[in-house]
Amino acid sequence: MDADFDARLRADGVTLTERDARLLETVDETASIHAAADELGRSYSRSHARITDLEAAFGPLVERQRGGSGGGGSRLTENARKTLARFDRLRAGYASIADTAEAVLDGTVEARDGELGTVETAAGRVRALVPPDADAVQVCLRADAVTLHDPADAPDADATSARNRFEGTIASIDRGEAVSLVAVAVGTGTPVFALVTEESRERLDLRAGRSVVASFKATATRATRR
Repeated sequence: MDADFDARLRADGVTLTERDARLLETVDETASIHAAADELGRSYSRSHARITDLEAAFGPLVERQRGGSGGGGSRLTENARKTLARFDRLRAGYASIADTAEAVLDGTVEARDGELGTVETAAGRVRALVPPDADAVQVCLRADAVTLHDPADAPDADATSARNRFEGTIASIDRGEAVSLVAVAVGTGTPVFALVTEESRERLDLRAGRSVVASFKATATRATRR
């Protein structure tokens, strides 16, 4: 299993993402799928097909009108507006929590490779963006940069760009309307936080006491001097 941090809605195996929301919002602004695709620099055929796929899972989203005395065009359905409102609440929840939920780990830079460095922390080694000529650092890790995996399903470090990995246990889950903030104990005084949708929390059966692997990309991990 894995818990993604990006804002997204799922229904019947189909995921509505930020990219999809932007397409629908632009259709609303331009009153045309074709014009929306042009404005976003996307293929019309692929945009049309994507909306069709989304509608199969989420219900009617775009009402298409053929040309006539009143002209043609497209407009969003009431269902689409409600779906986008749900997505906006989810997106806002992610943004507000991500601004405050951040793990800070003290560490020492052991090696460097350009802007990236290997930092030894109490939770283990971390690859991070490190300041030049600094040995004692603090590694800052935002909740929206962390992905959770079941230990049995976690990909090998060499098979993913998220090569930083901590094994830990879920210490607590702070549930909101659309977003859950999961605190993972990793053997330090500071837990690592991860953001998941409420849908993902239920689907992945995340709960306190469960063992998980937290992974995160080096390029999303920053170290500052201390």
